[in-house]
Parts: sequence; C-alpha cells; structure tokens
Amino acid sequence: METMTTEQTTEQTTAAITPERMFDVTVIGGGAAGLSAALALSRARRSVLVIDGGAPRNAPAEGVHNFLTRDGISPAELVRIGRDEVAGYGGRFLDGQARSARIVDGGFEVTMGDDSLVTARRLLVTTGLVDELPDIPGVRELWGSDVIHCPYCHGWEVRDQSIGVLGTGPWAFHQVSLFRQWSDDVVLFLHTAPPLTDEQAEQLAARDVVVVPGAVGALEVVDGRLAGVRMVDGTVVARHALVVAPRFVARSEILVSLGLEPTPNPMGVGEAIAADENGLTAVPGVWVAGNVTDLRAQVVGAAASGLMAAAALNLDLITEDTQRAVAARRAATPTTEAVLARSAS
Repeated sequence: METMTTEQTTEQTTAAITPERMFDVTVIGGGAAGLSAALALSRARRSVLVIDGGAPRNAPAEGVHNFLTRDGISPAELVRIGRDEVAGYGGRFLDGQARSARIVDGGFEVTMGDDSLVTARRLLVTTGLVDELPDIPGVRELWGSDVIHCPYCHGWEVRDQSIGVLGTGPWAFHQVSLFRQWSDDVVLFLHTAPPLTDEQAEQLAARDVVVVPGAVGALEVVDGRLAGVRMVDGTVVARHALVVAPRFVARSEILVSLGLEPTPNPMGVGEAIAADENGLTAVPGVWVAGNVTDLRAQVVGAAASGLMAAAALNLDLITEDTQRAVAARRAATPTTEAVLARSAS
C-alpha cells in the first residue's frame, strides 16, 4: 500500500470526517502513544481517527533517545513517520483541539475547538502532560535544551559538562546521585529543598559534589545558552546545564468533561488519570495511554502503552461486535414456538 505524506494525509482524509460518521475509535493526542495505538488499530481493520492539537511536550528537545532504531531522531520527524505509517493502513487525522466529550447513544461525541463534532464507539486519550517548572527567570526559556530533568533522556548530551541540580523538593538528592554518573562536576543548589541528612551530605562529599546553600534568583543566559546560575545574593556559579524537577500534570480536560478527575501520583511528582494495566479508565469505553496516565513514561514506554491499550480496546470492540451479531441472528431466526404457531394456523 502506498504511504501518503502528512500533507496528503490531512488533505485527503478530513473531507470524510463528519458527525454522521461514527469511527470505531477516536484517538485524542497524536504523539508516540496515540500514533502507536492508531497504527495497531488500523492494522486491525478498525476505522480510526487521530485528533491532534500540534503541541507536543517534547517539541523543544533536539532528539528522542532510548528508542531502539530511532535514537536521536527529532520529535517532529518521529511524528511525521508515525503519521505516514498510520495513514498507510487507512487511519485518518484531524488537526485541531478537542475541547470536550460526552457519552451518546452508541459511543462518544467529541466537540472540537471550532464547535464541530466527531463521534466514535470508543475513545483513547493520549494527551500527555504539562511540565510545571520552577518560577525562575531563564528556566522556561531553556527548558528542553540546557535545562533538563531526565538523565536517561539528556545525560549523554551533557556528559563531562558542568551540571547544576536545582533543589526544589525531596528528589534533589536522587537527581544529584543520578547525574553524577555522567559528570564529575556536579553542584547541588539547595534552593527550597529540605536539608540534607548527615548520611546524604557524607555521600555527596565522597563523590565530590559541591552543595551551595541559599536560594537561586535567575539563570545567566549568554547567546541563548546557559552560562551560570545566579543566587539571590548576586553570586554566579558557572554551569552549562541545570537539572530541575518539574511537577507533572496530566492534560486531562477531555477526561474531566467525562467525569474523570486526575489523582495525585503515589510518588508525589504530580497528577495523572488512573487506569488499569491496559489503560481502561473508570468510564466504560474510555482508555488512556502514555504520560496522561504514566507520568514517568519515556517516548518508547508511551508507544508501548499505546499498543497495549489498542489491543485491549480492540478486544472490547470484538466482544461488542459478537454480542450484536448474536442478537441479530436471534432476531432473524424463528423460535420453535413461532414455527409451531405458524404450522398450526
């Protein structure tokens, strides 16, 4: 089957998207989790619509890592390839913002930002999360480049550089211990983190990690790159990379409109939508995958969860299809009583 480009996909498929057409599955969110699910469902011969608002969380990053055979690929290129693959199996796309959803006869109705409607038998929400960053000048501007949070995503890229860790909570010591694996020049800025225990202080000292007390005031940025961390007392500590611990909050507006509220993550890192091991939520017919339910999932993990949710969702549709077929067969097949009644007459 010939694969269409993203532009061809959008142009050639949106004309068939009307409220009168009910898709088997509408996937809300076109990142790794959503595209992986859409690929599996399209290959399962399901009618699939992917709605995407075009604002991926990892857009600032130069590349995706730890994704076997795709290591270093840009986030935009990964999405482009994924969309082409889904389109090759008949999956359709709608570029826009899904605003709300409600239960209707036979499935769900999704209201778009322009008030247009989309209907589907099942929903799979893969809208990801939002990173709530510390309110320090320079952090948001450099997020995803010189301001990072995950050593497995960015550690290799900042290896042997001068790294700072911004202490904003109980995870500061853990982050320092991790990033020390990639550089022997690591500084912990205590900022608002709780005081170190004697054991923690001893361990950091043994690994030559410098601890800087006091609050951070701003980042020093030169030519768009991090040059240092400025304390509130005016002291500047030269650094090439800064590690922060964002608060992860699921993009859950669509799910909230269906009565699904985010709940605190057990590890205290944010809020996510609860689901079972296959992504099924408390609302029948609504699945989730990726960061909207697993705040710590990297791209490859999000893609895997999309596949698992798709398989479970397809089985649910098969069960419903079978029940409908049985009901139709029973309705079309005369009962013994009906046959005898006709014979008697």
